[in-house]
Amino acid sequence: MSVISIVALLVFLAVPQGDELIPRCQCIINEKRPIGRHVGQVQVIQPNSHCPNMEIIATLKTDGKMICLDPNVPWVKRTLQTVSDPAPL
Repeated sequence: MSVISIVALLVFLAVPQGDELIPRCQCIINEKRPIGRHVGQVQVIQPNSHCPNMEIIATLKTDGKMICLDPNVPWVKRTLQTVSDPAPL
């Protein structure tokens, strides 16, 4: 195998494929309707190099489905406060 073939192969293997080239947010559509009683767990992803938006991903109690929540809706803000503030003993 020639040196040019080896270099070409290494370059091909080093270049990311497809969707890895464009970093993007996980949440494309955010739920605005109140579903608070169905939320089991909440994961908050702060803005980062892949996404300029704060993303809130809720896991439903019933079926484990993951849903993105709109961080600007009042019920979501209250839910986040409830999750982040521990109950007094």
